[in-house]
Amino acid sequence: MKSYELFKTATFKYTFKPENVMATTQVAAAVAKPTPFREVLIFFDSIGLFDVVLPFLLVFTVVFAILEKTKVLGTEEIDGKKYTKKNLNAIASFVIAFLVIAAKELVAIINETVAKAVVVLFFSVLFLLLVGSFHKEEKEPMYLQGPWKIVFMIIVFLAIVGIFLDSIKTSDGRTWLQRLGDFSGSGSDEVAGSIVLLVLVVLFIVYATKEPSKESQTSH
Repeated sequence: MKSYELFKTATFKYTFKPENVMATTQVAAAVAKPTPFREVLIFFDSIGLFDVVLPFLLVFTVVFAILEKTKVLGTEEIDGKKYTKKNLNAIASFVIAFLVIAAKELVAIINETVAKAVVVLFFSVLFLLLVGSFHKEEKEPMYLQGPWKIVFMIIVFLAIVGIFLDSIKTSDGRTWLQRLGDFSGSGSDEVAGSIVLLVLVVLFIVYATKEPSKESQTSH
């Protein structure tokens, strides 16, 4: 019995050498060291590029484009042509963008929503690529038409709404999407299933009760 314990102790000492532990620690430290490109991103994060500059530019661009498109602040006539008041639109967009980035909660919502929306855009493009691989090559670009377009727009709309609800957090740290899942008191799976079933029923009713278009009637 004593010889077995001596053999077990010797085997333990041989297997776990201090040199091997130090070598493993050095390899782990080398792997954990950030790369130069990662250090650049860390530097940009430290100066507020992702929390201040990029959200400011995004909000300013979107608001300015909306004001230019809707012409809410009026137009001015120069040489018989009407132009939007770009100075007023720019000032309003500048102020709105500054007010948005002043609220950290809004900036966090914008960053998270935009990042997740890009994922939805990526899957949309990937879906079109897969559909286009089975489509006959023509001069016109391939795009969705008819019922496929409506269904796809509904799916994207629901995804954007879900992303937005999942980005807004309450005081206890939970998102609105989780609150919506707990609304029925039985978890989010049942709520998601109920919503999907309701959408399918509505789509079936719309498809069954819609009237034929004039083009189809004239063709017959």
